[in-house]
Amino acid sequence: MFPDLSSASPTAALLGAAVGLVLGLTGAGGGIFAVPALVFGLGWGVPQAGPVALLAVGASAAVGSAQGLRAGIVRYRAAMLMAGIGVCLAPLGSWMAHRLPERWLVGLFAMAMLVVAARMYRASRGGTGSAGAGGAAGACAPLPPCRMDPSTGRLHWTRQVASTLGVIGAVSGFASGLLGVGGGFVIVPALRRFTDISVHGVVATSLFVIALISAGTVANAWWHGMHPGTQGWTFVVGAVVGMVLGRALAPRLAASRLQQIFSALMAVVAFGMFAKALGV
Repeated sequence: MFPDLSSASPTAALLGAAVGLVLGLTGAGGGIFAVPALVFGLGWGVPQAGPVALLAVGASAAVGSAQGLRAGIVRYRAAMLMAGIGVCLAPLGSWMAHRLPERWLVGLFAMAMLVVAARMYRASRGGTGSAGAGGAAGACAPLPPCRMDPSTGRLHWTRQVASTLGVIGAVSGFASGLLGVGGGFVIVPALRRFTDISVHGVVATSLFVIALISAGTVANAWWHGMHPGTQGWTFVVGAVVGMVLGRALAPRLAASRLQQIFSALMAVVAFGMFAKALGV
């Protein structure tokens, strides 16, 4: 049964909308804002915030990936493989999250945020030249292990392709369970590095994987007694609305400038998480 959202404060809705907006604009990095939003905005602990953050990220990612599915740019076989392995590893991450001291968990989360911020800023400064599948910069770079078949427009499946995508799924699934994030901060840079899928295809595929892994992880948490409550459901609804807005605005805004702004904000939040971990 869903709670009456009319009794919730607007803070949860606004925080959720901000998370969904970033996820919709970037395809990665937005989900990692969800836990800090719940921790700092609503005063929750990280173990409590993780499953609700995943529910919000997963729901908004499902809405965002629907557009990619309609456009035919989601590499759904790769997504199913990564998500299947990720769902199997996510419970291990959740198990560790409930056994690590919260101070360690907050510190790990802050480190993950700094890694994402650095990658996002670096991509905004020099990633556009190699973003396409056949740019001049790409002609000089070594061929990635996972390549598209020009005759079919799909990935050319080999044992190396399957193992590479499986490792990506495993890492993203474990991170989802441990930190309560969607895993896009792992999936997007990994797909950009190890495949020649187009940028739009990477984002759409990442959102689809995030939706699937989040669904499996949330189902496991729900089975073990997780209930979002009124504030949690309000956060989820806000995230879905933010995702719709972000996907609508993404083609009209300068991606590099957005990435720089988000990476700076992420770094600030990460240092705030470090301060919380140290008890400052």
